[in-house]
Amino acid sequence: MHPSALKAYQKTQMDTLPGRELEAEVLTKAAKFLLACQEDWNASDRRAKLDEALKYNQLIWSVFQSELVKNDNPLPKELRENLLNLSLFIDKRTYEIMAFPAPEKLTMIIDINLNIAAGLRGE
Repeated sequence: MHPSALKAYQKTQMDTLPGRELEAEVLTKAAKFLLACQEDWNASDRRAKLDEALKYNQLIWSVFQSELVKNDNPLPKELRENLLNLSLFIDKRTYEIMAFPAPEKLTMIIDINLNIAAGLRGE
């Protein structure tokens, strides 16, 4: 498939997914980006790929944060608070990895993303 056609297909797929499935999909995608960095840690372009993966993951969690603090968010208050605390942990870990990169530091973020994605899918 031509690259531009593939991108158009992926955008259409993302635009038509229901909310929770979309959230699960982007978390899974972020986990895969981070896992690819972890598995190819010694690549010459690791730093650029790692920065891109961390920024993508950080963007997702920033969107979650902005949604979780809204007064009209339908989630129970305790769940919102727990997710906000988790997002703060993700932020802290991300900055730590940016400052002092190490492949094992990615594991926790990968696991969190995949576990949240599974929960959103009802797995």
